[in-house]
Parts: sequence; C-alpha cells; structure tokens
Amino acid sequence: MDRPKNSPQLQAMLKVVGEKLGMQPEELRRQLESGKFDQALAGMQPQDAAKFRQALANPQKLSQMLGSKQAKALYEKLTKGT
Repeated sequence: MDRPKNSPQLQAMLKVVGEKLGMQPEELRRQLESGKFDQALAGMQPQDAAKFRQALANPQKLSQMLGSKQAKALYEKLTKGT
C-alpha cells in the first residue's frame, strides 16, 4: 500500500525519529530519500547502526519487519499524542 510522502503519519514518524537521532525531520527525510544515512547512523549506538545497515542490505526482510504487528504497534506508540 502506497502512502503519500506528506502523510501526517509519515511526518509524525520523521519528527519522532529525528528527535531520537538529534536531527531535523526534513534533514532525515532528505537522507532517507537519497539513501545517505551518515548523520542518522552517527547518532545511533554502534550495534543499532549495524542492525540498520543489515536491514537496508535486505529489502525483503526490511519490508517484512516494517509490516509486522510489532512495527505497527511501535509506530502507534511513537506517534500517539502527536
């Protein structure tokens, strides 16, 4: 299911993740859209950055993870109240 790039849910998620990584949501969006994650990875714990790189290397697994019930529940938790 395709979602608009400017959906309220996407904006809320970029805001939450950007805050966790210490970066502006629009900068995070630009990095994600361009495939450059240097600044985002620099703000992560080394083991988390390694997991992120592994997930990016396997798009099918990444898609499965993002579609999981746990990912959806986490998304709801992170965006609740925004």
